[in-house]
Amino acid sequence: MSKIIVGSEEWCSLPELGIPAIKARVDSGAKTSALHAVNIVPFQKGGNPWVKYEVHPLQNDGRTTIQCESPVIGKRRIKSSIGNGELRYVIRSILAIGTTSWEIELTLTNRDSMGYRMLLGRQAMSGKMLVDPEASFQLGEPSQHILFEHYQLHSRKPTGLKIGLLASNLNLYSNRRIIEAGEERGHDIEFLSIKDCYIKLDGKNPEMHYRGGRILSGFDAIIPRIRPSVTFYGCALTRHFEALGVYTQNSAASITQSRDKLYSLQLLINSGLPIPTTGFANSPLDTNDLIKMVGGAPLIVKLLEGTQGKGVVLAETKKAAESLINAFKSLKANILVQEFVQEANGQDIRCFVINGKVVESIMRTAPPGEFRANIHLGGTAKTVKITREERKIAVLAAKTLNLKVAGVDIIRGQNGPLLLEVNSSPGLEGIEGVSQKNIARLMIESIEKDLKFTPI
Repeated sequence: MSKIIVGSEEWCSLPELGIPAIKARVDSGAKTSALHAVNIVPFQKGGNPWVKYEVHPLQNDGRTTIQCESPVIGKRRIKSSIGNGELRYVIRSILAIGTTSWEIELTLTNRDSMGYRMLLGRQAMSGKMLVDPEASFQLGEPSQHILFEHYQLHSRKPTGLKIGLLASNLNLYSNRRIIEAGEERGHDIEFLSIKDCYIKLDGKNPEMHYRGGRILSGFDAIIPRIRPSVTFYGCALTRHFEALGVYTQNSAASITQSRDKLYSLQLLINSGLPIPTTGFANSPLDTNDLIKMVGGAPLIVKLLEGTQGKGVVLAETKKAAESLINAFKSLKANILVQEFVQEANGQDIRCFVINGKVVESIMRTAPPGEFRANIHLGGTAKTVKITREERKIAVLAAKTLNLKVAGVDIIRGQNGPLLLEVNSSPGLEGIEGVSQKNIARLMIESIEKDLKFTPI
């Protein structure tokens, strides 16, 4: 039997499961195959173990849902690409690809944080396929019309809230996940590009307009995800939605104050929260005393407008600190000078807070030669159990800034935890990828709770 030549991604089907088309990542580096499944529920049939589950076969589409059930052939502990272990149910199903089909084993797992709804590993490919890693869709692609024909009966019609996601980039992981999670819950989620919104200020008839002159109305809730470069305009839009009586998950006022590093730190210390010793001054003449008040070098210099590790610099010597501070001052940039907590060893803890509760925490570790514990800079992350004190700090920090959704960053100093900063638009990719927890769904559920809405 001649082997099929496939690319690194291919469309296939799982006819026994009622899945006529699903895009798979073909990965000979992975031993086992995996299928995206949610709401996995084990049960007994004829005295044997079975499992019920839902499959969303199309990426970024939470409305298309296939209800499945399969006999369980076992459980297997699988280590993910980021090193986390997970105990998964294993099933068997017929794989149809091209003009041939055969039986394969699949593990069931939530692949929301992955780029594909299915992973085809080498165990399923053995003796059947040859992979050309530089090619894609060697066996063809279904058109959008064909996909619609396949799945139109499985698409859930919106039965819930009308929610607007106010953001800049539809393709950003966090935004795609929020839209998908909202659709899974039966809501009508619309992406609203910040640059395409504009305001009509009128004492009798205020309005929010959108590209082409459309009036935005009928929204039950707005989720603001405002990037730092458009904070002023994004908050103006959020404030206008509030004036129109629309619920916003984070208010314009809370986002504005969280983006002002100095003001937010002042609010946080007024709540009794511990932070690294921090200095702020206007004149370069105060540079030496500024350095001295934070314990000398090494120290951190932060731009007030920076975020996600940008505009944060480590000055390892007093001379470097003087040069750096004076250079920023000559550019009329507003900066903070902060003590460098060496015992943190390039690690920090990101606590994701939703409606006054820490729903997940991860520890981020900086890559070699870097002091910023940021996954986007090449760092690593893993789930971590936080202390009662750390949990209290995270919850109080979000409450102080009136944020219903917040990413709170904490480091462990020799005298206890210290609060670094609070992010009003925390990213989901790192924390969902590491924890395998559906954070986007928890965000949607918090809106339902606040609006006292019960999904049908």
